[in-house]
Amino acid sequence: MNNEAQKCDFKLHRIFQKKYLIFDLKTCAIFTKTNWSCLFLLVNIGENSIKPNSYLMKLTFLAPFFLLFFGLSLFNAIAQQTDYFDEIPKPIFKNGESQIVPEFSSSEEWIREELWVETSFDSDKDGKLDRMHVFVTRPHQTNSRKLKLPVVYTSSPYYGLKISTMLGQSVKMISKGRFWKVKHELGETPKSHNHAKLGTRIKRPFMAFSLDNTWVPRGYIMVYSSSPGTGLSDGAITVGGENESLAPKAVIDWLCGRAKGYSTRTGNEEVEAYWSTGKVGMTGTSYDGTLCLAAATTGVEGLEAIIPVAPVSSFYHYYRSNGLVRSPGGYLGEDVDVLYDFVNTGDKSKRKQNNALIRDSILVANQDRITGDYNDFWDSRDYVNKIDKMHAAMIMAHGFNDWNVMPEQSYRFYKAAKEKGLPVQLYYHQDGHGGDPSLKMMNRWFTRYLHGIENGVENNPPVWIVREDDDAATPYKSYPDSSASDVILHLKSGTNGTGFLTTENVDQQKTETLVDDYSIPASELHESKNAKNRLLYLSPVLEKSIRISGVSRVTIKLACSKSAANLSVYLITLPWVEGKHVNIYENIITRGWADPQNHKSIRKGEPLIPGEYVQVSFDLMPDDQIIPAGKQIGLMIFSSDQEFTLWPKPGTQLTIDPNSTSITIPIVGGVEEYKKAVKGK
Repeated sequence: MNNEAQKCDFKLHRIFQKKYLIFDLKTCAIFTKTNWSCLFLLVNIGENSIKPNSYLMKLTFLAPFFLLFFGLSLFNAIAQQTDYFDEIPKPIFKNGESQIVPEFSSSEEWIREELWVETSFDSDKDGKLDRMHVFVTRPHQTNSRKLKLPVVYTSSPYYGLKISTMLGQSVKMISKGRFWKVKHELGETPKSHNHAKLGTRIKRPFMAFSLDNTWVPRGYIMVYSSSPGTGLSDGAITVGGENESLAPKAVIDWLCGRAKGYSTRTGNEEVEAYWSTGKVGMTGTSYDGTLCLAAATTGVEGLEAIIPVAPVSSFYHYYRSNGLVRSPGGYLGEDVDVLYDFVNTGDKSKRKQNNALIRDSILVANQDRITGDYNDFWDSRDYVNKIDKMHAAMIMAHGFNDWNVMPEQSYRFYKAAKEKGLPVQLYYHQDGHGGDPSLKMMNRWFTRYLHGIENGVENNPPVWIVREDDDAATPYKSYPDSSASDVILHLKSGTNGTGFLTTENVDQQKTETLVDDYSIPASELHESKNAKNRLLYLSPVLEKSIRISGVSRVTIKLACSKSAANLSVYLITLPWVEGKHVNIYENIITRGWADPQNHKSIRKGEPLIPGEYVQVSFDLMPDDQIIPAGKQIGLMIFSSDQEFTLWPKPGTQLTIDPNSTSITIPIVGGVEEYKKAVKGK
């Protein structure tokens, strides 16, 4: 190279060293954004600085710059697609809560993807590990690989249901005989019922719109998965079986880098959750809340917090009460196998096999609608029995007037978690099924345990209860209230089937008898015209309000005219409130059911000997309610409950010994406060 060319080369070297070559990756974009002007500059320099005696020399000189130009252009294009040069926004926190981040808030820019996570089991017995179908919604900034966020995760057996099915399923199943018949004698083998045949929804979950808009702008990634045998997930439905715990565990393992995800159901192209911090929280209502417990009780690492709402903690307690076959409210005749049918939306080619292998051979064979006794099948579907491995912080939420998934479900699990020493809070309201805690409460919980922000939430009051006629929750130090103590109310016989509740024990009373008749709704049994079909015992009229907080318990000494009978107990208030807009907490305080055959053991019932007395004791549902002045508290004892129990032929007689029958009610302030309310009567 001659001297002039050497000088030119030196100048170019200095130019690029000063102007272009000493830059970070972001500066690359600045270089390439000058585009053709840079290239033209290079060409011009080359043309003027190199003698035209060698075309090859020109190419040799210019080729590196062409390669550099196109390489940087390509890099810039890729970087723009991955947000490399954007200022990466981060979650914002204020007053201990994650705030809406404007850069995360445009739903049009969210990345929505689906994949399948490989599990550790093969529940459909096809020789391959089951894969769970997963939907993800995340801010586009996570594509940069510079931003990782925690995950709010929900798992459900309902995502595979089409909307038309969800809206009309229970009505259609009843009309087409897909529930068990309840009109038959106790202990009788029920006739088989028809089975639903469902389609499969393949779109994103219906609730994704709401959940995405709640959590993604606040710096979380939303993840949804269908449980085994539902939607586009492999496997078989087991309704509380082990695979329904291991499935969400596998998804959490994938979110933490311990399991494999694939872009297709059967392919081998792997998908990584590189955008996850490995901190996962779960929430969901009803069965979805149940799966929060299922995942948490595996002890899976990375599941830091759960907020289950109205979850089933025991499937026995969902379908049975103290040995009695008892349906969940609103679903008369439902049982484990019916629920299986209700969510059976998985691979159609495997349904026949799964139906035979799981539904018919395990569920129907072991649920036992004849005796209602507790057994190993039910024991394996109780998450309280598996709580030892759980470490996740929990807010438990439920409604005291949920007669579908009844409040004992949440209370028994909350109590076990509290006794284990886990970080727990309790949120109860006065309404029915569902009902999340406030967004503020949920936000602070996830902010603390998923983002790791020390907001002191663990030092907040541990119990929150929405009072009657209120929207906001009132904080308490405990549930049941620490100031509540048991008030034992005894029976005093009266006339026309209506007696009295008294704090004094009354002896030497005659027995009283009721006649079973399922055709009379429980809501009408308090009326005097139905006196022969129930026994009713009333407190004096309250002259000041009292608050019940905790679990009431009844002890009843009875004899039956037959070898089996239903036993139903309601704690009510009178006067009964009628009308179209009656609050759900009016009239019925709490209630419970039992099979007198199980008076000795829940695992083994014994046929009653007609005329021979047995003593039955059992809890009613947990409650926390203020009973206003002007009301009377009533204990109503009857047999078959039209809404919940089997319907044997009317006529069975239950004879009650009032001398040995009582109810224990936890009242804030105890006996002293109760006596003040009734003026010592």
